[in-house]
Amino acid sequence: MSYNLLMLNFEFPPIGGGAANAHYYLLKEYANINELRIDVLTSAPKPGFVKEIFSENITIYKVGLHKKNLHYWRKTEVFEWLFKARLYYHKMLRRDSYDLIHAFFGFPAGWLCYKTAKRLPYIISLRGSDVPGYNIRLGLDYKLTAGLFRKIWSSAAMVVANSNGLRNLALEFMPSLDIAVIPNGIDTEKFHPSDEQKPREPLRLLTVSRLIERKRVDILLKAIRRAKEISLDVNLYIAGEGNLGDSLRSLSRELGISDRVFFLGRVPAEKMPEIYRDNDVFVMNSAHEGMSNAMLEAMASGLPIITTDCEGVEELITNNGIVVRQSNAASFADAFKTLVKNKKSYKQMSIASREEAQKLNWKSVARQYLDCYNKVLEIKV
Repeated sequence: MSYNLLMLNFEFPPIGGGAANAHYYLLKEYANINELRIDVLTSAPKPGFVKEIFSENITIYKVGLHKKNLHYWRKTEVFEWLFKARLYYHKMLRRDSYDLIHAFFGFPAGWLCYKTAKRLPYIISLRGSDVPGYNIRLGLDYKLTAGLFRKIWSSAAMVVANSNGLRNLALEFMPSLDIAVIPNGIDTEKFHPSDEQKPREPLRLLTVSRLIERKRVDILLKAIRRAKEISLDVNLYIAGEGNLGDSLRSLSRELGISDRVFFLGRVPAEKMPEIYRDNDVFVMNSAHEGMSNAMLEAMASGLPIITTDCEGVEELITNNGIVVRQSNAASFADAFKTLVKNKKSYKQMSIASREEAQKLNWKSVARQYLDCYNKVLEIKV
């Protein structure tokens, strides 16, 4: 049976991070299903309105914004998208007969669905920052919008989180809600290990991250200084940009580690596979994650992982990395030391990372979401 689907997401490549990436790969899978027709309403970095043909059955409509940074959302930009997208959203509903809406993020996209819930069922994909308690800088916002969030979530036909950890965080906010889990996937052909996967000297540590408070990159810089103090030969490469970029560069100079830390800035998506293969270990110090796409990409590239214990980690890290229980410089430096001093452990973790990544793929993710659509629409397959 064929049906029409409207997808809403205020970020889509090149704007955004993990949710944008996940949405793109999901569309790649759905481009091969002729019975499914999809319209996507999302954003563009500059004012205007853009229509793009993704495939024969998928069309993307982009609402242009005054975007200052592709990977960081100012509140004014969020509400600019919400105001502009709302106009096009209602035009699209009048023009086409949709069967279901799939919203990435409970807010802002979920708010549009909530306002039309009596006309159309909708599914929400919780991605992280739309879950109260996830983003440090949104503490007051979460308190002010708690009532609205509960209405949006409870009116949805289905709510899906991308990791068990994010599901648990969401249940702390709304314990009575039934929340499914569909993890992120990874393209293991695009992301693969180098021909000779072994640690270099100095050991090349890589973090791929928005430079924002939640990612706690400042502690990684302090860990590099600690590593230098105990004569560990390690360098840190930072791929990403954000509002803390300048202050982190200043901190690097203040700590006397400018010769050990390299800021790569925003790396185009097509160059990221090479970036992973050019490094030895992936490090992450995030306070909260949904399920890190960057970590999945690193695993597919055969990199051992050093990370804090946050959402998504329990599904991804077994014997392929080190989970740092204390987010401080000394704990990270100890983890660095383990991989610098023990090449056998490094090799075992490298192999395990690749094996774990191969268990996850976008085809499986797409199939699970299709099952959700069919369940909501009561389609028997």
